[in-house]
Amino acid sequence: MEPKVVIIVLSALIAVLLVVGARLKALRFIGHAAIRLIVGALALFAINAIGGQFSIHIPINLITSLVCGFLGLPGAAALIVIDQYILS
Repeated sequence: MEPKVVIIVLSALIAVLLVVGARLKALRFIGHAAIRLIVGALALFAINAIGGQFSIHIPINLITSLVCGFLGLPGAAALIVIDQYILS
C-alpha cells in the first residue's frame, strides 16, 4: 500500500474514534448525574424520615437532590443548617 492511503485510513479511523468517544463520555456523564440525583433523593427521604422527630423537613426536589447527591454528607448537612437557621 502507498503511504498516502495508510495515512488517510488511519486519520479517518482516529476521527471516527474521537466522535464515538465523545458521545460515550457525554452519556457516561449523564448516567453518573442521574445516579447521584437518585441517591440524593433517597438520602433526603431518609433524613426526612429520621428528622421528623426533630422537626427537620427538607423538601425533595431537583435542586436539593442534586446538592445532596453531588456534595454528599456536607451537602446534606448544609441543607439541614439552611432549613433550621435560615428558613425557620
